[in-house]
Amino acid sequence: MTHEQQGSSRLDQILLDVEQRVDSILTQRSDWLCRKGCDGCCRRLAEPPQLTLPEWERIWHAFLELSEPLQRTIRARVETLRTQTHGPFSCPFLQHHEGACMIYAARPVACRTYGFYRSRDQGLYCKDIQREVDHRSLDDVVWGNQDVVDLRLKGLGSTRSLLQWFRDGSMDSVTL
Repeated sequence: MTHEQQGSSRLDQILLDVEQRVDSILTQRSDWLCRKGCDGCCRRLAEPPQLTLPEWERIWHAFLELSEPLQRTIRARVETLRTQTHGPFSCPFLQHHEGACMIYAARPVACRTYGFYRSRDQGLYCKDIQREVDHRSLDDVVWGNQDVVDLRLKGLGSTRSLLQWFRDGSMDSVTL
């Protein structure tokens, strides 16, 4: 198995583990706030996401499957983000009118864990979920451990921001 295949396989396992934790929460809480149309986190990113090579590979392939007009729109949004000096940032893959992700199946781990995971007793979620936490209505939730996910992602190699990956242009030009 090549190094690339190993990275992809390890990412698959991380994604499976995240999916299981998220599914467990959603099974317990059918009224959970994070769902299609709830795009506050996508509209108010603190910074463009940091991605490992295996995450970028998935995103790049999903991007290439989009129509040419959508690809042009996303590239234009990425260029706009390059000139933005401070946040909040809006994800270039967000369909603004639907509040949905154009590459949902390939979205990064950070997008999958946001709203469902905690890091060192600090919630990684929006003000709406924070309000529920403050009112103690989510005391029974078994949150995912973001620190463990971050450690596992670190094992996949270095990261680059989404903007840096796009600057490189394609998978053919990627060298780490």
